[in-house]
Amino acid sequence: MEPALVTTTLDTLGEPLSEQELCPDALLAGQEAAFHRDILRLQARRAEFVDVACPACGADDAAPIFSKHTFAYGRCAACATIYMSPRPSEAVMADYYASSENYRYWATHIFPASEDARREKVHRPWLERVIAACAGLRRPRLLEVGAGFGTFAALAAGSGRFEDVTVVEPTPELAAHCAARGLNVILHRIEDVPAGARADVIVSFEVIEHLFEPHRMVDACAAMLQPGGLLVLSCPNGLGFDIAMLGAASLAVDPEHVNLFNPRSLSRLVESCGFEVVSLTTPGRLDVEFVHDAIARGETDVSDPFLRRVLVDEYDRLGWPFQQFLASHGLSSHMWLVARRRAAS
Repeated sequence: MEPALVTTTLDTLGEPLSEQELCPDALLAGQEAAFHRDILRLQARRAEFVDVACPACGADDAAPIFSKHTFAYGRCAACATIYMSPRPSEAVMADYYASSENYRYWATHIFPASEDARREKVHRPWLERVIAACAGLRRPRLLEVGAGFGTFAALAAGSGRFEDVTVVEPTPELAAHCAARGLNVILHRIEDVPAGARADVIVSFEVIEHLFEPHRMVDACAAMLQPGGLLVLSCPNGLGFDIAMLGAASLAVDPEHVNLFNPRSLSRLVESCGFEVVSLTTPGRLDVEFVHDAIARGETDVSDPFLRRVLVDEYDRLGWPFQQFLASHGLSSHMWLVARRRAAS
């Protein structure tokens, strides 16, 4: 069954957003250097990588499409999910995130420097969407998986809309920032949270694309929710515009993003774990900027006259309206899924 794709309206899309607001240029060189050192450590453990089947549907029939930083990606013939295989083993992944210089740099430098912009232009719109999704639930208990710096969870806790807010964050530096905000913190991966934990709404933003076995995370969420409880996921859309245009050069393709789902395949995954999809949108705001910038850097080109007009010649006038079009028609490389826990059969 095709997912219930819901049109992203201009009201829910939010105001224009620039990557510079999320990662200031002055900090970019330090972040890129830290990330490069992380990649080198990952490449040094290549012997511990393992072959995997499609993380969405389990098929083992992927055609190679590109490589990046020497890591190979294929596209599933059954559901079009793009995924890395072979990929770092679960143990290698756990060590990568525990010792990541890139994550430490974000926690120390980039998140503090960009928090005001992130709060107002990213996390507050996210909170409004989550509140709208759980309108039928009275003061639900909210749990965020992979809370990072804790900006969203702090906003949610201060909104008065939730009975309590708990975060699951396995990276020690980021968990410490969450605790400093007064949030309830579980210093585990979601798969390792002790049995008996309960929530009415679980949210997870930009996490599922990082996981070795994403179905385990969705299963763990299902176990915490009563029938009717909500799961809200956001992640890259592997069929979205900037990935389609740039391929391996897309910022969404990196060694940490081992799963690039699409609306159909992400829906299939959550449905297989006991959920029904309520809505799926693609409210991305950065596709057009990413492609425009890649053209300006000489990393790609467009020969189509219409796209060149939109992305280069009249970018200042047409870029944002074109981004709105992509978001409104399921074509952005960022997607949101809201799913409801089904009653046990």
